[in-house]
Amino acid sequence: MSAFLWSQVLIAIAIIFDLVSFQFKQRQQIVCCLCVSGLLISAHFVLLEQWTAAGLMLLASIRYFTSIFTTSKRLMFLFLTCALMITAMTFTGLISLLSFSGTLFQTTAAFCQSDQRLRQLMIVGTSLWLIHNYLAGSPTAVVMEVLFIGSNIIGYYRYYGMSLRLQARC
Repeated sequence: MSAFLWSQVLIAIAIIFDLVSFQFKQRQQIVCCLCVSGLLISAHFVLLEQWTAAGLMLLASIRYFTSIFTTSKRLMFLFLTCALMITAMTFTGLISLLSFSGTLFQTTAAFCQSDQRLRQLMIVGTSLWLIHNYLAGSPTAVVMEVLFIGSNIIGYYRYYGMSLRLQARC
């Protein structure tokens, strides 16, 4: 099997963790699923030789694992700094900027105490990763991001109803 096909298999497995993640109410359960998914997505990007995305997703897994135990803003800034360094070291243009931008939103989301705000910021970050995955040429990763956004929105409405309460704080 080619590296591309293996990458698509890894994304298919990651989709399961992503879909399940936002059906939980507790933020710790959400980020635990995202941690596992991030490892699979990182391996996917390694197989596609998308080094910025691979590094940022590996960092995301570490970040999600860390955020299970703390929402420290100091650690959030450490992870943002690490993301900037990874992007600078592997920079290849617009595609690197898209993955970095998505990571900025998702890092902030991971360290929110409120699952409501976490969900809102994840939608923005995931939208940027969706564009990235399209440009990276990974159709299954595009499907994953669309499903991830959909699952997030369904979970959001299950817990918070039809009105968008944007006043939630991190």
